[in-house]
Amino acid sequence: MGAGDLSAALWQERRQLELLLFRLESQRLHVAAGNIHWLAFTASEVEDVLDRLGFEALARNVESGAVAGKWGLPAQATLVELIASAPLGPWPAILQEHLDGLRDLLARLGHAASTNDELLRSLELPAGPSDPAGLLDHLAIAGNIERALAITRRATQPLMAKYLGDDANSR
Repeated sequence: MGAGDLSAALWQERRQLELLLFRLESQRLHVAAGNIHWLAFTASEVEDVLDRLGFEALARNVESGAVAGKWGLPAQATLVELIASAPLGPWPAILQEHLDGLRDLLARLGHAASTNDELLRSLELPAGPSDPAGLLDHLAIAGNIERALAITRRATQPLMAKYLGDDANSR
């Protein structure tokens, strides 16, 4: 375990964050086009990426803790702290590139999640039907909207922002 392994873990996490951004944008396009019948699928796709991101974050934390220990820092060191303590050579620049890329992705994810949240909250359900089958469809759509909202709100990645060492979502 070393800085190379940490860099590889950060690349993996960046790819998953890009996929999350793509899934959020796909969800927004479907909702904006009135395709709310796809909402259950788009929410599941976002949730799948969020689940994979949890595993990527764990791998990154293991690698980061090992590098921090080698560089004389506590295991919970932020990426900013790692950059500041990196030995002379290529690692400060490589880790800074990851920091900049992750900050950019988190800002874009924050915007996408906010946009999707507003769009989902603005959806209006048609008046409640009087027949049981129509009522069931009505309740399913309402449930899909609530699920999509809950999942979308998880997309801002506050733990990643904390790892970066600053409030990356405000940039």
